[in-house]
Amino acid sequence: MQAEHPAQRYGKVYVLRIGHRPERDKRITTHVGLVARAFGANGFILADVCDDHVMSSLKKVLERWGGAMDLLCGVSGKSYVREWKKGGGEVIHLTMYGLHVDDVIESIRSSPKPKLIVVGAEKVPPFYYEEATYNVAIGNQPHSEVAALAIFLDRLYRGEELRLEFPNAKVKIIPSARGKKVVSLEKHPK
Repeated sequence: MQAEHPAQRYGKVYVLRIGHRPERDKRITTHVGLVARAFGANGFILADVCDDHVMSSLKKVLERWGGAMDLLCGVSGKSYVREWKKGGGEVIHLTMYGLHVDDVIESIRSSPKPKLIVVGAEKVPPFYYEEATYNVAIGNQPHSEVAALAIFLDRLYRGEELRLEFPNAKVKIIPSARGKKVVSLEKHPK
């Protein structure tokens, strides 16, 4: 049985990746996008630059593992945040300097407004701290933005996203105590 997508209950969620440095961040930014998809986000935006390697990797995963997610790159991060807020959405900036996730998650979760989660790479400009509806910390120690996004989405969706089954998947993992079992879901003509 396919689980209801958490966005149906908690509202639209997009992830905005800022500060991506193509020469250094391909792998980590791809992982931010993979976590966004696997943990139930509806879209992934790579701000201020378009990295074909990152976008191609995410498209391949969507094609093979299923699901639907809006992908966009090269747009101004600051303009995107302003437009998101103008459209009535909330901006959640993940930063180790913010309020502890446990202290704000219920307010965030209970709001029906669309949510834009801002995930930084290099030093984040003050603009994002000032424009955020919430500056949220997973912890107040240095940590990975990939881990922060995964934990935030898991708290937002109460773990429901971990049982998502993605439509249009060509392959599926069959959970196993030992080994790896992946089955093809493609229909083959007889």
